[in-house]
Amino acid sequence: MPADSIKKTIVVALGICFVCSVLVSMSAVILKPLQERNKRLEKIKNILIAGDLLKQGEDVEDIFKQSVSSRVVELASGKFLDEAGVSDVAKAEKDGLLSPENYDIKKITGNPQLGEAIPGEKDAAAIKRKPKYILVYLVKEKDEVQKIILPMFGKGLWSTMYGFMALDRDLKTIEGFTFYEHGETPGLGGEVDNPKWKALWKGKMAFDESGELKIEVIKGRVDTSRAEAKYKVDGLSGSTLTTRGVNNLVRFWLGEEGYGPFLEKIREDGI
Repeated sequence: MPADSIKKTIVVALGICFVCSVLVSMSAVILKPLQERNKRLEKIKNILIAGDLLKQGEDVEDIFKQSVSSRVVELASGKFLDEAGVSDVAKAEKDGLLSPENYDIKKITGNPQLGEAIPGEKDAAAIKRKPKYILVYLVKEKDEVQKIILPMFGKGLWSTMYGFMALDRDLKTIEGFTFYEHGETPGLGGEVDNPKWKALWKGKMAFDESGELKIEVIKGRVDTSRAEAKYKVDGLSGSTLTTRGVNNLVRFWLGEEGYGPFLEKIREDGI
């Protein structure tokens, strides 16, 4: 084969690679706003699913605006951000990081000022860091809070799972639980997406009458004939580690390292 043919082949191949890379880059830039919007809508949809607010055929953004208000909570004190008066909030607010519109739980958790490390012995959810300030969602009817929707995240088998849990106004009864992001195995740990499994959470009791955290995801099926069944949820069949991860993250976020101070403050002072 003539030498100039080899050169031409290489030039043509490089030219095709260059054109393809430009097209891929352009597509990524052009599609990014659409991808971000779809991601935001999926998150809103899961907030509504957790709160049992999703209505077939209605616009999810309209339902969210009409039914849900968003407020940032300082986890350590349990106070809403506008009541906390903490020093590192001013810059964060200036940068827009803690506004409901821009709040990104991953960015806040990783931020040196707005997130913090969790001591190993307290890190039941295996997440290493948590946000100091977190965005919660209040479902109101006639200016009265009926439900509180709480973001939660923690390690499963293969991934960090991100979801929402809704508590009734009594702060004990679970109204819904859903995940909007995870990388668990389809058909096994991925069953956290199964509507039948998610439906098992509705009506379960997270706390007993004394306020003690009781909810637990067990291995196998719940014996519904027993009194403690109201505090237990069936595990995911064939996925022991994902089941354990869900149990750990729920108990972490409902405990003292998570929303414990916030829930206690609401019990005492109301909203």
